[in-house]
Amino acid sequence: MHDRIRKQIFLSAYAGGIGHLASSFSSVEILSALYLYGAMKYDASDVNWEGRDYFILSKGHGALALYAVLGELGVISREALLTFCRPEGLLGGEPHAMEVPGIEASTGSLGHGLSVAVGIALALRMDGKPNHVYVLTGDGECQEGSIWEAVMSAAAYRLDNLTVIVDHNRIQKMDFIQNIMHSDALNKAFECFGWHVQTVDGHDAKAIKEAIAPPKKEIQITAKPRCIIAETVKGKGLSLMENNPAWHWRMPNRRELKTFMAELGITQEELDVCKKRI
Repeated sequence: MHDRIRKQIFLSAYAGGIGHLASSFSSVEILSALYLYGAMKYDASDVNWEGRDYFILSKGHGALALYAVLGELGVISREALLTFCRPEGLLGGEPHAMEVPGIEASTGSLGHGLSVAVGIALALRMDGKPNHVYVLTGDGECQEGSIWEAVMSAAAYRLDNLTVIVDHNRIQKMDFIQNIMHSDALNKAFECFGWHVQTVDGHDAKAIKEAIAPPKKEIQITAKPRCIIAETVKGKGLSLMENNPAWHWRMPNRRELKTFMAELGITQEELDVCKKRI
């Protein structure tokens, strides 16, 4: 399934001629745990169901992964997935809540998604509703000061209906994060601000689900927001992209395309379909 999702991510990007591939590939299993493995309450037949849990993609440039997972659920059609970043298409490079079904908040300006999630979680608390709010943020994004304002606010309001998952792939736009702003102590930082923190293999969807909803006997959390540090590989699943900062924002050339096709199981016919107008 995860191979199929990565294949769809690339086909969508190929159809549009653009896309943040590596950032999307690193988050596939995280999104699968939430939507496909049932870690959060969600009804694909009714994306506005009042009992649903909310998901905010704070690292909005990874939208291709979210679109592909929503495609697995039938929320977004295959035809729509192949209109990515086309003038006539539904799907833009970053999530748009007013146009795309299943998107709870428009994101992409890094550092803002968590603040939106804090507001939703606080509103749910004030209304006495049991819904949970999940946020996926990037480790590079955690260099934004607005992230830590939201972190402090969540702790101050004791929002135990809020869970942040950090896609800890150790690469941001231009380089490894250790060469720009070291953040290996993310777990300690969240803990210092009053959060409960766990670390998990970010490419093990079952382990992520268990971390999100652990047996009560194994963990005791009292009125604290939660942070799950998901250890991931940027570009996971494609040899040319894995742990390579050069792939934050680019598409393959003709020679590289052959590797993509071989490793993702893509046929020439599928590429031809991507280039046809939908």
